[in-house]
Amino acid sequence: MGVQSTEAVAGAVDETAARRREQRGWYWYDWANSVYSTSVLTVFLGPYLTSVAKAAADPHGFVHPLGIPVRAGSFYAYTVSVSLLLSVVVMPLAGALADRTGRKKPLLGACAYTGAAATTGMFFLGGDRYLLGGALLVVANVGFVVSSMLYNSFLPQIATPDERDAVSSRGWAFGYASGALVLVADLVLYGAHDSFGVSEGTAVRICLASAGLWWGAFSLIPLRRLRDRRAAAPDSGSGTGPGRAETGGGPLGQGWRQLRETLRDMRRHPLTLSFLLAYLVYNDGVQTVITQASVYGSEELGLDQTTLIMAVLLVQVLAAAGALLMGRLARRHGARRTILASLAAWTLTVTAGCFLPARAPVWFFALAAGIGLVLGGSQALSRSLFSHLVPRGKEAEYFSAYEMSDRGVSWLGPLVFGVAYQLSGSYRAAIVSLAAFFVIGFVLLARVPVGRAIAAAGNPVPDRI
Repeated sequence: MGVQSTEAVAGAVDETAARRREQRGWYWYDWANSVYSTSVLTVFLGPYLTSVAKAAADPHGFVHPLGIPVRAGSFYAYTVSVSLLLSVVVMPLAGALADRTGRKKPLLGACAYTGAAATTGMFFLGGDRYLLGGALLVVANVGFVVSSMLYNSFLPQIATPDERDAVSSRGWAFGYASGALVLVADLVLYGAHDSFGVSEGTAVRICLASAGLWWGAFSLIPLRRLRDRRAAAPDSGSGTGPGRAETGGGPLGQGWRQLRETLRDMRRHPLTLSFLLAYLVYNDGVQTVITQASVYGSEELGLDQTTLIMAVLLVQVLAAAGALLMGRLARRHGARRTILASLAAWTLTVTAGCFLPARAPVWFFALAAGIGLVLGGSQALSRSLFSHLVPRGKEAEYFSAYEMSDRGVSWLGPLVFGVAYQLSGSYRAAIVSLAAFFVIGFVLLARVPVGRAIAAAGNPVPDRI
């Protein structure tokens, strides 16, 4: 008996050590791919690709991809929209394939390196090659979104229910720290490009390509440390079985069949769907603030590009600290309460932004600080909370739905922002209109009985949730 007890303790210690090793490897994918989100999407690619499209435009200011007349100034936005729509199609197929085969890590690697290669290829985006830029953006963004979905779906497999808030928060903190570090280097190169003997355009292309190289290099760490799990057999309630899983059609046909079964299965978990609806609403507000804050700063407040980039850097640094701080608060008060508190803070921050004086960078930096402190934590805790609501063996499929709830309707917040500006002629009215997303999201999340939702998904309920 004593020998068996000793072996059991040793086995538990080994299992804990292996899980910690996987967690440490998992953090590094946030470190790897967050540079794409920060340096490429948020700072450099939009203005640069727009300038390339304008260089290729006809005398009336239009480019003609596939023969379709498009204003050069709208090409970037439309390309991002196309990439998100394509991601919505690819995500459930990749999620279903990962869960059916149990080979999630190779799929993560394929998506990560496809996106990293496309981003590195942006070095060749010059002159009037706007079509090349659009194609690379679509490939890179699909790789980014789908790999993020697969990466997130590892969380319930590598962390116990009581660990997930802290593990998810550390991952977000790694990502924001990485984005800030590389953005500092980018700003040094961009701001002093003459001293380095390169043109402004070349400096931008180096910043874009280096993000791809960074993404690819640091992806090696999670791909070495994460482990694939054997594919779980579908439960009888999902309407699928081993026989159906093996029927023809290949991976693509199986993916579409599994997507239908996943959507049907999710109807058996209405409380999980209720959380997804709340997340859909408030996260759309979060994403819209991120993408439109620079427009508000430049057009309404009259701030220059340097001020806006410094504000983005401030957000990155504080978001890393905020993710860790809110992870600690979640351990004490529960993830749901902490997210609700962050939504209240989002509402106050956005409303305060409406009253900022023009040409006053200090107040804009204060707004950026408020956004940064709640940004990382609200995203990290939402991810960890959702991981409790996923039935075992369906992590990738359900996380594809989680990503789709964000990417699939990411046009709604910008639409509200644009309509508010069109009706009022004021970006102040447009920015304060986004408070509605946080208020509605707060109400919807407050109505979700999270403990019952976790139990209904067949998972153990943590002491604090």
